[in-house]
Amino acid sequence: EVQLVESGGGLVQPGGSLRLSCAASGFIFRSNDMSWVRQAAGKGLEWVSFIDGDTGDTSYRDSVRGRFTISRDNAKKTLYLQMSSLNTEDTARYYCARGSSWSGYNDWGQGTQVTVSS
Repeated sequence: EVQLVESGGGLVQPGGSLRLSCAASGFIFRSNDMSWVRQAAGKGLEWVSFIDGDTGDTSYRDSVRGRFTISRDNAKKTLYLQMSSLNTEDTARYYCARGSSWSGYNDWGQGTQVTVSS
């Protein structure tokens, strides 16, 4: 059974930082593309970042590029999203997903809430 379990969300002030983690199990993590996707209250899903399973290449949506960093530890089967210079527009539930926005997402975690507020 595939499982993706996110953690690390919380309440942070504007300008602050958080690191999200996603513990994966039930599939060969190292060879799978992984993504972070978020959803703000009342809005649709929004792709945030991607990391290639083979090359480790990364990509980001424009609004987070330079502030967020996606990474993975294949030995720990864990995906990360380091977020800095957070602003209120980053407030959302963040989901870890197996796959990519162009090939489709095969599995999702339950999400972790990030709230940026003073």
